[in-house]
Amino acid sequence: MKLTIVYDNEICRKDIGLKSDWGFSCLIKTDHETLLFDTGAKGDVLLSNMEKLDISLSSIDKIILSHEHHDHYGGLESLSSVIDKAELYRLVPKSPRENMHFVSAEDSQEITKGVYTTGRLTGSVDEQSLVLNGTKGWYVLVGCSHPGIEKILHAAQHIGDVKGIIGGFHGFRSFSVLEELDCICPCHCTQYKSKIKKYYPKTYISGGVGKMIEI
Repeated sequence: MKLTIVYDNEICRKDIGLKSDWGFSCLIKTDHETLLFDTGAKGDVLLSNMEKLDISLSSIDKIILSHEHHDHYGGLESLSSVIDKAELYRLVPKSPRENMHFVSAEDSQEITKGVYTTGRLTGSVDEQSLVLNGTKGWYVLVGCSHPGIEKILHAAQHIGDVKGIIGGFHGFRSFSVLEELDCICPCHCTQYKSKIKKYYPKTYISGGVGKMIEI
């Protein structure tokens, strides 16, 4: 399974004209389907980055929105106008166009083989995260982690033994929770990246637009 960050506050690859912006989006390519987790804030930035990364829009089968903040769903409208059709896993029952078929993400469920949603997790903002089956265990993909990293990891552990976490950590600072993980990739809204890197230099992975992670 291969993950490619296509929208983030920072840039990983600086040689092909990628753009950074406040928001997050990550493409997930499995052996069976291609999924897009969140759509960033601006459709033009999202589509430009995907084009420069040679990502075919027609390959996207399913779209998952972590939560209802504009920096995570803002690119959805633009995306809906250029793809044929896709399933849209969302916590609120609405879709920008008929070609995006709404599927409720209220409850934990398998989205495609090896990819599960935690379902709605309550917090300062309700949110869903994805749990991905990698070769060495399960990995969690998060949007902003508003319900809290601890709560998200606890929910994910019901699906499988979690080995890593990728995405926005928000104001998370209970750093000992990450001690047993093999992959820690804080992105987007994470406030304490430098401290996480200091505590876990061997398992810390820098994110940014263009970053590819195989799990």
